[in-house]
Amino acid sequence: MLARLRSAQEEYPRQFWLLFWGMMISTIGSSMVWPFLMIYVSEKLQLPLSTITSLMTVNAISGLIFSFIAGPVADRIGRKRIMVISLITDGMAFLLLSQASSYVAFLALMALRGAINPLYRVGADAMMADLIEPQKRADAYSLLRMSNNIGVALGPSIGGFIAGVSYSLAFLTACIGMVTYGVLVLSQARETLPQKAEKGEPEHFGGYDRILRDRPFIRFVFAFLLVSVVASMVWVLLSVYAKQNYNVPESQYGFIATTNALMVVFFQYLVTQKTKLHSPLPVLALGALFYAIGGASIALGRGFWGFWLSMVIMTVGELIMSPTGSTYVANLAPADMRGRYMSLYGLSSSLATGIGPLLGGFLNDNIAPVAIWYGAGVFGLIGTLAFLALTIRQRRTSNTIPASS
Repeated sequence: MLARLRSAQEEYPRQFWLLFWGMMISTIGSSMVWPFLMIYVSEKLQLPLSTITSLMTVNAISGLIFSFIAGPVADRIGRKRIMVISLITDGMAFLLLSQASSYVAFLALMALRGAINPLYRVGADAMMADLIEPQKRADAYSLLRMSNNIGVALGPSIGGFIAGVSYSLAFLTACIGMVTYGVLVLSQARETLPQKAEKGEPEHFGGYDRILRDRPFIRFVFAFLLVSVVASMVWVLLSVYAKQNYNVPESQYGFIATTNALMVVFFQYLVTQKTKLHSPLPVLALGALFYAIGGASIALGRGFWGFWLSMVIMTVGELIMSPTGSTYVANLAPADMRGRYMSLYGLSSSLATGIGPLLGGFLNDNIAPVAIWYGAGVFGLIGTLAFLALTIRQRRTSNTIPASS
């Protein structure tokens, strides 16, 4: 890992490294909280799991609405401003979450976080595509994931112990991390919005009608949504499931999240070197299959090590899918539409966060806790089949083009 960072130091511009280190700082803080957020809310409100997970649905609906807004804003007024607004506001939202004591208060704050998170995600993804030429994007995205997961490797393991003592301190640390990154972007980053997009073109502000006509891209987003549902169920519900059913405490569960992060830190670059040699759609189908197996295998777990192994399996899918998906979209999008393409791509995560935990809560309360993971396996398998269908369609299309010419 260190050798890779040294060799890449001169390969990418200074602003890339600002994103790299800033993301690490903010993720260390935020990951002290988010793996344990549903445990915190569940214990504080003492409500059924389906009611608690409805907070994630509200967060997702808010994110869905603002994902449509974030893309045009990033393509019109720039990447930097919306990143700063998102990071600082998100930091303050973490601080307010530590003081919330009612369902309505949590509802409002989760809606706020859902609204502001797409601003950073879309702005940062578009800025990355602006800074890095196409042939280097797969490696660049894998490096950013390494940065994010160094933060995740440190955050949950530390946060699990801090949360066991004081959730308020964990929330405060998350706030400091997000605000620090926001200040760094404000003071050190330059705007990267291409001049063509900055001047504007004769089209409606939304411009989404042009993207919605891109049928292959829309099918790709749908397939990615199915797999993202598995990830959202695991990340939101596994900590609650493990604690309530198998007495796995926060301090121990944190190491499951840390394992995910360490695998990305140490293996993401190596995996990317292999996956970028192949067509992206079959690679994504393979990654989706690992998600399906990882999610479904949690049903067989009976304690820490069983859940740990399921996370390892799912993380293999993540290593395969995440940089591949981001690079696929960045290369597909026209320069003046990158923000909007990234916005719709990010929409899959927002929708998944609304669907997965709510579905899992329903299965938990009305069938059995273990039913959560059978549901996750079904979504992962359908996502795998969707990517395979896209692969077949793409091959048929490419085979008919020479014949028609």
